[in-house]
Amino acid sequence: MPGRSTPTMRKAPNRFPSAPRPGRAPSAAAVIRQELRAEIASLALLPGRPINEKEIAARYGVSRTPVHEAVLRLADEGLVEIFPQAGTYVARIPYRDLPEVIVIRRALEEASARLAAENAAAPDLAALDASMAALGEAARRQDREAFHQHDEDFHAAVAVAAGYPGLWRLTQQVKIQVDRFRRLTLPQPGRFARVLDEHAAVLAAIRGRDAARAGAAMSAHLDGLLADLGGIAGLGPVANADGPLFTGR
Repeated sequence: MPGRSTPTMRKAPNRFPSAPRPGRAPSAAAVIRQELRAEIASLALLPGRPINEKEIAARYGVSRTPVHEAVLRLADEGLVEIFPQAGTYVARIPYRDLPEVIVIRRALEEASARLAAENAAAPDLAALDASMAALGEAARRQDREAFHQHDEDFHAAVAVAAGYPGLWRLTQQVKIQVDRFRRLTLPQPGRFARVLDEHAAVLAAIRGRDAARAGAAMSAHLDGLLADLGGIAGLGPVANADGPLFTGR
């Protein structure tokens, strides 16, 4: 990544990217954006990694036009940095923005948990039980990728149980920088067990129809992300072959 100075971005990142319209087949640009976004979120594409539009176009068998459109959308989300005349790179994780994003996510998911305690039907509880079982099995195998996916499934199931699945879709739109951060925190000793215990507390409150306790349990669970920020801050420089993983630390 050139310079390490603050780049001149195409435009300020939008923390609330628009969701794709339902009922419409995604365009090539939308598919490429979605898949690149997932690779960035999972750290398959690490911060600082160059983005080569020509290579991506060849991979998908398309012209560079939809690739460029996808990259511009990712830049709008703050996931890609465009350096005029120098190249395009996966953006570093904006450390200083993470607390605000976590607070937004906590508000949305606390509401989901409260509503789930009030509205969950038997099939919703069964889905939450299944998510917990899958999460526990992933923890037993120490399978970080599966653990992350089943964690996502649990939070999605809470929103469905609430009767407001759109709350989870909105949460997904705002939390991607936190997702990148969380991939770095999952290796912490005891994290799997802690997440399982916190999810169990949320589920017990939902099953007990205790809205206040469900909201508090979800809030306490997500407060752990704020605590993890301090742990990352104490690690000193965190970098890979392409440079620092964070900015603004």
